[in-house]
Amino acid sequence: MPIREGKAQEIYIVTSGEMMAMYAANNIARGILKYAHSGGVRLGGLICNSRKVDREAELIENLAERLNTQMIHFVPRDNIVQHAELRRMTVNEYAPDSNQSQEYRALAKKIINNEKLTIPTPVDFTTETLSLILKYQVFWT
Repeated sequence: MPIREGKAQEIYIVTSGEMMAMYAANNIARGILKYAHSGGVRLGGLICNSRKVDREAELIENLAERLNTQMIHFVPRDNIVQHAELRRMTVNEYAPDSNQSQEYRALAKKIINNEKLTIPTPVDFTTETLSLILKYQVFWT
């Protein structure tokens, strides 16, 4: 809705290496593309909110490349997020000196300094993305 109403100019998509998260990221990229020429909206990049999927950083970097963008930051999974949420606090309030807090500050700096705003090139999810996921996943037999 904000894209359609011209309220969004610079969009960052939070995703992970899970199939449905990547599917949703591709659909959001499709929405950005639809309004890129008429509304001037641009994609600033993908933020990987890690779910500890096999080779997740590589997978999201490859997806970003296919979407004509970048993985602007990889946020590692840390249980401190759940500890802060249980206390109804942000990580920066709960543990300002933690590694996770440092990750969020690094992400904020990257967004502030980002000059790589693009028009995305969504992929055919059923073929390209599935083959991409299979390329990076480790299967146990």
